[in-house]
Amino acid sequence: MNRIRTVAVASTALAAALVLAGCAPQQSTMPGMNHESGMMSSSESADYNEADAMFATMMIPHHEQAIEMADMVLAKEGVDARVTDLATDIKEAQGPEIKTMQGWLEDWGVADDSDSMGGMDHGDGMMSEDDMAALDAATGPEASRLFLEQMIMHHEGAIEMAQTEVESGQNPDAVALANKIVEDQTTEIATMQDLLEQL
Repeated sequence: MNRIRTVAVASTALAAALVLAGCAPQQSTMPGMNHESGMMSSSESADYNEADAMFATMMIPHHEQAIEMADMVLAKEGVDARVTDLATDIKEAQGPEIKTMQGWLEDWGVADDSDSMGGMDHGDGMMSEDDMAALDAATGPEASRLFLEQMIMHHEGAIEMAQTEVESGQNPDAVALANKIVEDQTTEIATMQDLLEQL
């Protein structure tokens, strides 16, 4: 008799648990949750801090200016082929990185103020309007030399910004991109310094 009563109590408890489970939400509504896989994507999650947001917001116009500089030199005649190859590489690398960072800001719900920062001479290797005008006006070998000199400074600013992100950032994808920028642009600086000596 006791055994029958125990089984009945256990069955009742199991039924109650199943009812309660049926009332529970089946999907998380947390921002960034992939409902199909149930996995949290680090770049889409709220796993970011102020350093991550600042890194993306400032690096976007920084990259955009580098691409503008590359476009200027690519539109000129008489520029050293090694310089135009480098300019092409910079465009191809930094264009997708801009889209990635814009996606992060959207996912994080952070306003993209990079447009208002693009025209600012806020340090970090950014060229002034006079610098950009000088590059635009330069021709031939002078354009090659000026592009390399300016881009070295530009890269040095980007590396400094990226190192700050590595030290202070929280989002793993943003930190990974910062590490990539440090590595890639350090290599490009060495290449540009060598080219300057050869021109």
